Amino acid sequence: MAQALTDTSATFAVECISFGVFFKYMKTLDQIRKQLSGGEFEFSRHAFKRVVERNIADQEIREAGAQASVIEDYPDDKYSHSCLLLGFIQTGRPLHIQVSLAETELVTIITIYEPDPNEWVNYTTRR
Repeated sequence: MAQALTDTSATFAVECISFGVFFKYMKTLDQIRKQLSGGEFEFSRHAFKRVVERNIADQEIREAGAQASVIEDYPDDKYSHSCLLLGFIQTGRPLHIQVSLAETELVTIITIYEPDPNEWVNYTTRR
């Protein structure tokens, strides 16, 4: 599935086996980038706390989201399929933004942080 996430025209689907229901996650990477850069996002409770604690401005999310790339895929995440994005703001500050791929009006940011270089190689691979 990780390869599909790098294809900007890909759509995402996951089967909810426990209920026998099929959910489609239609957001493409291009759609996520467009929504993040356009300010069309909302925060989970956790992400809102982290944005305040880590002093991350909406403009920084817009900048990082505009050209973000997928670095990890979480198809079995707690509430819905999600992925971890890496983007950079104009000053070069890297941001990791975990977003839900669920088809919703706004992109939901699950968590957001500046990656620790001691924990990441080139901000893309865990040490």
